[in-house]
Amino acid sequence: MRDTRDISPDAPAEKQGVGARVLRKEDDRLMRGRGQFVGDIRLAGLQDVAFVRSPVAHARIRAIHIPERYRDVVFTAADLVGVKPIRAVSGLPGFKISEQPVLATDKIRQVGELVAMCVAATRAEAEDIAASVTLDLEELPAVHDMLKAREPGSALVHEHWGDNVFLESSFEVDITSALDAPIKITREISTARQCMAPLEGRGVVATFDHRLDQLTLYTGSQMPHIVRNGLSDTLDIDQGQIRIVSPDIGGGFGHKGILLPEEVCLSWLTMQRGFPVRWIEDRREHLTASANCREHHYKITVYADRDGRLRGIDCEATVDSGAYSSYPFSACLEAAQVASILPGPYLMPAYRCRTYSVATNKCPILPYRGVARTGVCFALELMLDLVAAEAKLEPGEVRLRNLVRPEQMPFDNITKKHFDSGDYPEAMRRALAMIDVDAVRARQRRHEVDGRLIGVGMSIYCEQAAHGTSVYAGWGIPMVPGHEQATARLTPDGGLELRVGVQSHGQGMETTLAQVAHEMLGVDIARVRVVHGDTAMTPYSTGTWGSRSMVMAGGAVATACAELAERARKIGAKLLQCDEADVILTDGEVRGASGSVTLKEIAHTWYRRPQDLPGDVDPAGLETTSGYKPQRDSGTFSYAAHAVIVAVDPDLGDVEILDYVIVEDGGVLVNPMIVDGQIFGGLAQGIGTALYEEMPFDGAGQPLATTLADYLLPGPTEVPSPRLDHMETPSPYTKFGVKGIGEGGAIAPPAAIGNAVNDALRPLGVELLHSPISPRRIVTAILKAREAERPAA
Repeated sequence: MRDTRDISPDAPAEKQGVGARVLRKEDDRLMRGRGQFVGDIRLAGLQDVAFVRSPVAHARIRAIHIPERYRDVVFTAADLVGVKPIRAVSGLPGFKISEQPVLATDKIRQVGELVAMCVAATRAEAEDIAASVTLDLEELPAVHDMLKAREPGSALVHEHWGDNVFLESSFEVDITSALDAPIKITREISTARQCMAPLEGRGVVATFDHRLDQLTLYTGSQMPHIVRNGLSDTLDIDQGQIRIVSPDIGGGFGHKGILLPEEVCLSWLTMQRGFPVRWIEDRREHLTASANCREHHYKITVYADRDGRLRGIDCEATVDSGAYSSYPFSACLEAAQVASILPGPYLMPAYRCRTYSVATNKCPILPYRGVARTGVCFALELMLDLVAAEAKLEPGEVRLRNLVRPEQMPFDNITKKHFDSGDYPEAMRRALAMIDVDAVRARQRRHEVDGRLIGVGMSIYCEQAAHGTSVYAGWGIPMVPGHEQATARLTPDGGLELRVGVQSHGQGMETTLAQVAHEMLGVDIARVRVVHGDTAMTPYSTGTWGSRSMVMAGGAVATACAELAERARKIGAKLLQCDEADVILTDGEVRGASGSVTLKEIAHTWYRRPQDLPGDVDPAGLETTSGYKPQRDSGTFSYAAHAVIVAVDPDLGDVEILDYVIVEDGGVLVNPMIVDGQIFGGLAQGIGTALYEEMPFDGAGQPLATTLADYLLPGPTEVPSPRLDHMETPSPYTKFGVKGIGEGGAIAPPAAIGNAVNDALRPLGVELLHSPISPRRIVTAILKAREAERPAA
């Protein structure tokens, strides 16, 4: 295990590279309030936009009534001539395309859908104009329950489909061989809809430069180049006429990885009117109209032998995809993965899973940190604890008996996922030792003086990250990653500029990519500038998603810097009057038998004193763009074991987290301090999923949590400081052996906490299978269990 002890911010140069815990470069501006977010952008003549949004979930539009005095500042779909609907396509067999008009045309399919766009000098005035617009609607029955939506006779979200299923998919391996297993446990497990709730909501500033004949869109996007693709398609203009600039981003988590109808609307408006326009999402819009995720339902059966070894899993999984598939692809992103990832890191000879991506009259389900894996982990890990109870074994022991073993790596699991490396049993053993299950069992036998019940829970998962061409090409969607590119350029004074197409929205990539460059060139990271988030200045990239950036962009930066190092070495040899074979580049200088010359001196000579170079010097110079793919592009597999102790108040339903431990393996860690931060933040989100966050809907499809007073988020008092243990098993396929790590902290907590709560309540005959595990659900379950005991008594 790599030593991850703190390194001073004044660490010497040799400790700035891969593996060093250096402080984040970007924090100097962010912690001083000098960051620039979309809301900070001010342009001359800027006007604000507010939208008229649907107040109902499902309706036909009879008419839109606009007061005469506002005819010139209110725009409907009839005005957006030539603007195409947003189409998220897929080559998956049976996938049904949903065309999402950027402003509603004849029909409304969700609360909050855009109906009209209003522009004024201020947001307040624009909202007043929007309030004056009235809608004449013929309300239709709302499709609000994803399970009922699959039944014959259900109202239809898209009539021409004939049903409400975006996609049905399945995977099966010899399930009949498991049916005679002595342990057979069936449950229905579900997760609530959530909202991402980053500190910064979405925002857009659009302006058109007639001199350049170019639209510039400032938007907080994780995928600037993909947004440009989508805008080009919907506006039917050349990509050269579009520049996307993504400034600082106050959290993304997947929500900022799609093309927004608001982005299309504002782009059209500025091109038509000539002045810049702005829309900043308010929290009500964020909660109700655009940012939902994670509504899953599992009917799952687990088969096992009496010794706890898995024989197989049989599952039917349904995901509520909402009304539309957002561009580039969202409707099936969760359900289509469930079938392939449900086995997790476990060995089993039999498996069957059928999944349904269901359309409802809710806002589209969007990718959220740990896409699909959080729900899958919750369902699978809860079931393993039930197997342990039936087999009369400790839950940790059941996991140890079923996990893929290190000597089997690399390993192709039952769904053909290729695990690159790792020691899953060791991670679980470390977590069990750190949480001390024996001590918890002794404490349970003693009982608590305050009447609370103690429980211990655990979970383990694996996460496929840095998916490559071979994975996404089969989906037939407009976002297939290829070679990730990076540009590296030495400046005349010996600094280094890196240009990458990925976008940082909190991951610290301005630091970690600089560390990679330092590893290759020896340039002090203070002198490395990372340029990202601007399609006019960066190489094409599918952006930041799927925990891919450190693997892909980090590999591209390393490749570009290696090429740059070779060029600098050759120039250095010329300056030292040595043979190229006799010099090396190390610690930022080229060294030979006759002396050394620094990169700064090499750059100064190349740019400013070319007369000092011999005539046969390589003219390629000190700037290069290089591409990178791992040796195998099926993805890396990181993993972590989580264990938690909780105290549950049976009268109030309150859950207190007493201790939380995480043992994670993300391959070689470029900056362990940043990894710690990723895990801390992910844990907070996972605790929210487990205990607090829920977006309920009524029978009319109305969202019922429209403010942060209704939608509960965990705060500092609800999130403990976890105890972390880093394992580092290098990937055999990637530069430096790195793996994706950014989503992991959010995946396992709901399952671990759910198992801990069930462990605490098992003596009462209570079993909770839905997240969040709220106080109301706990108390209701306890009262129901007590009621069931009374007749027997």
